[in-house]
Order: sequence, then C-alpha cells, then structure tokens
Amino acid sequence: MFSIVGIIILFVMVFGGFAITGGALGPVMEAIPHELLIILGAAAGATVTGNSMFELKGIGGGFAKVFKGPKHNKQDHIDAIVLVSKLMKTLRSDGPVALESHVTEPGTSPIFAEYPRLLANKPLISLICDTLTLIVVSSGTLEVHAVEEVMDNAMKTTFHEMAEPQHALQNLADALPALGIVAAVLGIVKTMGSIDKPPSVLGGMIGSALVGTFMGVLLAYGVVAPMAGRLKQVIDQDEMIFHAVKQVVIASLHGWPQPLVVEGARSGLGHAFRPGLSELLDAMRGK
Repeated sequence: MFSIVGIIILFVMVFGGFAITGGALGPVMEAIPHELLIILGAAAGATVTGNSMFELKGIGGGFAKVFKGPKHNKQDHIDAIVLVSKLMKTLRSDGPVALESHVTEPGTSPIFAEYPRLLANKPLISLICDTLTLIVVSSGTLEVHAVEEVMDNAMKTTFHEMAEPQHALQNLADALPALGIVAAVLGIVKTMGSIDKPPSVLGGMIGSALVGTFMGVLLAYGVVAPMAGRLKQVIDQDEMIFHAVKQVVIASLHGWPQPLVVEGARSGLGHAFRPGLSELLDAMRGK
C-alpha cells in the first residue's frame, strides 16, 4: 500500500513541480509513450535475455511482494515456533517412530493441520520435515552441529532463490538510465535527419529526445530501485521465520529448557513480528 502511495507522490511532485514552475506538460506527455515504448521494450528484452523462466516468474512474484508485504504475520511466527516445539516434544517423549508419520506426510498430520498458513509455505515445511526426517532415520545418533550445518545449507539455498528477483530488479534499475540514453540518441538521430526543419520544429524534436533520458533516470531511481530496496526488506522479513524454526530445532536437540528454547527463537525475530515472551508461552500452553 505504501509503495503505491509513494509512486503516486513521486509522479505528482515531479510533473506537478515541472508544471508549477512554468513547464509545458503537453510536449512531455506527447513524447512519453514513444520513449517508454523504446525504454520498457528494451528493458523487457534485456530481462528475458538475462533470466530463465524460473527467475522471470520470480520477478513477477517479486513485484507482488513489494505491494503485498511479507508473507507471514506475527501470528504465523508464533505458530511456527509452537509447531516445531510440538514436533520436538513428540520426538523427545514418544520417540522417532511416533514423529515419523508427521514429518513424512505433513499434509495428513493432525499437528501440521492446525497451521494451514504455514503448510502453504513449501520451503519452510520442507526445512522442518526434511530435518526431522533425517533425525528420525538416524535414530537420534546425529551430532547437533551436523544437523545445524544441514539446516544452514538448506536455508542458504532457499534464501538465494528468494533473493534472485531482488537482484534482477536492481540490475534493471541500474540499466534503465542507459536505456533512456539509447532512446534519447535515437531521438537525436531522428532530429538530425530533419535538420532542414524550422528551429521551432527542431526544438520540439530535441525536447522529445531528452524525455527519453528523463524517463530512464526517473524510472530507475524513482521507481525500480526503491522497489528493489523494498523487496529486499520483505525478503529479509520472510527469512526470519526460517531462523526461528532452526533455533527451536537446534536448541531442543541441545536439551535446553522449553522457556529458553522459545526465547531463543523469539529474540531473533524482528520487532514487527516479535511476540512477547508471555504471549508466546501462553500459545505453547494452548491458551
């Protein structure tokens, strides 16, 4: 929502300020569609050239994330800590056999069924289930640091894939000023082909060409780069739930007391999603 408001403010202030200071919007508005056709067309071509279909779909999802915000809310982070704590309690009290059916088929597990929003996050569920399945099949003989390393590797891969759309957007922002210059140069070439025209006509053609440079810079630093920055913020926030899950698993394997386990997971969350300790302990008790 704020991203949309910001873009509206940007265009109102830029074009409004230009008009208030005596600038004629007519010629600018007339030139913008033609310049944007070149700039955005070239940007689309470059983006398709530099990315696979997987990354292109991710870029589309990245735009959606900019406007929708983080995937999970505060309650989801509480639920993730509670869910993994329940699974670790099952492992500790009932043994690997009792846990196996839950982590091998989470879709039919009554424990996972309590948290449908988390089930929709397939990378998160894979991290939980793959890690606990590894513990189950190893009958608890794995060293904790080995489990932690496996989880770190899985999270690193997931985070890398999550960050690809942000990198693509940033690359696009870096390229747009140059693509604006391309549009401007083509406009100048067109102008030079009409050098015999009256000065008033040539002035309009040169002005139209300069609109290409203007739009390239405006889109780069006023729209796409801020969107890439916002997307990075969203991705960083989406990563927190993975760290909370890892903290519960590793702390539980170390044998920490339950309050210390949940506090370790809670304290690693950002303030926007961090519940109070009492609130989290109440959720653990089912209140």
